[in-house]
Amino acid sequence: MTFHPDTLPDLKGKVFIVTGGDSGIGYHTVSYLAQHGAHVYMGARSQEKATAAIANIKKSHPSAHIDLLQLDHTDLASVVAAAQRFLTRETALHGLVNNAGIMATPFELTKDGHEAQWQTNYLAHWVLTEHLLPLLLRTAKTTSLPAGGVRIVNISSSGHLAAPKGGIHFEDPSLQESGGGPWSRYGQSKLANILHAKTLHKKYGPGSAGSARDGDEGGEIWISSVHPGIVESNLASAVEGGSGGSGVAGTFSLFRMLGMMLPADKGAWTSLFCVAGPDMKAQQSGGYFEIHGRFGEPCWQSGAAKDVQLAEKLEAWTGETMGKEGWVR
Repeated sequence: MTFHPDTLPDLKGKVFIVTGGDSGIGYHTVSYLAQHGAHVYMGARSQEKATAAIANIKKSHPSAHIDLLQLDHTDLASVVAAAQRFLTRETALHGLVNNAGIMATPFELTKDGHEAQWQTNYLAHWVLTEHLLPLLLRTAKTTSLPAGGVRIVNISSSGHLAAPKGGIHFEDPSLQESGGGPWSRYGQSKLANILHAKTLHKKYGPGSAGSARDGDEGGEIWISSVHPGIVESNLASAVEGGSGGSGVAGTFSLFRMLGMMLPADKGAWTSLFCVAGPDMKAQQSGGYFEIHGRFGEPCWQSGAAKDVQLAEKLEAWTGETMGKEGWVR
């Protein structure tokens, strides 16, 4: 399967949200969507960085329609507030790219009491998605939209293979008591992104109970999880700068020497294929995608990532936990 962003259709009238859109893969995802006429909300923590990123895109594409959606994934109150602001401004949402993330960072708890990678990469995106789902479903129910007119993409990673034994430690998700290191914590959060996508597909994807276009639940949503490849990005730079250890830094150097490191531009291609590519098929919803839209049962996917019972348990745990904390009803 081949794909190039130039093959994206005219997206005028379509609305998208891309978290972590002010740099790296997210920046190029925003840029390509806007170039093709979409109205894109750039999710970002720093207003200054996001404003500069938007201005940079508009230098080359003056007609780009991009707005800042300010939110901090380490502060769930800001995530909920951002979703509510968006819902007061828009009456449709055609694509959500849960892209923002951190990788192999030192142990840290957020103000909400969760391990930083677990919250930034997974919990914050789960909460954001949950608040936006009613609008996504209403948009999908629009009769003028073809199947696949509304999509959700979770950015995961082959790093999910580093998740601890058992996949998700529900009794100790910070992995503090079990002695997990930065890569185990990262792997667990990225595994959760894949399982979240599978749960969403089961609920709202093609053929699901929630996808009946003539029912009250809304239309079908196509959902995917993505491993973008080994990408030159701010995450890679941070890992090489010390958070990932000398062995990982050396691995990145080797990949770069062999020409295996993708520029951030190409790192965005699979996300773009999944959120707006015209050649994606209904039967691919719920899948895990590798570089440039390859689909199936790749060697990079772990057994835990295919565990239906684990996905159901994670969804129940997350809904209960986020409900008790007051982030969802």
